[in-house]
Amino acid sequence: MMSSDYPLSEKHPDLVVSPSGLGFRDITLDAVMRGEVRMEDLRVTSGALELQARIAESCGREHLAENLRRAAELVKIPDPEILRIYSALRPGRADKAGLYSLAADLENRYGAGRCAALVREAADAYGARSGDSEA
Repeated sequence: MMSSDYPLSEKHPDLVVSPSGLGFRDITLDAVMRGEVRMEDLRVTSGALELQARIAESCGREHLAENLRRAAELVKIPDPEILRIYSALRPGRADKAGLYSLAADLENRYGAGRCAALVREAADAYGARSGDSEA
């Protein structure tokens, strides 16, 4: 993917599909009115986010690409779990050991290695601030 492939919806709509497999061009107001499009069909997929990450990389936007890849991992995680993670990452909500446990859970249950690494990074930063150097 290159910057010239952006936006995917215009340049490569055949590559953009909903989580249920509905094609981008099939998501129309008429289809919604007929009940052929569900809320699930309006969610982004990890595949679409990976394509966006490749475009970002081609433009030299490595940080954006990494964020998109973390987002691709997050779409596989149930919403209540996302809220639990968000809450745990708020300052003062979890200690370093708790965040390391959360990171292990992300990696082992969901295969979300990039997100797990970010949680460990936050745990280390929180630990450094509180003077806790043990994992």
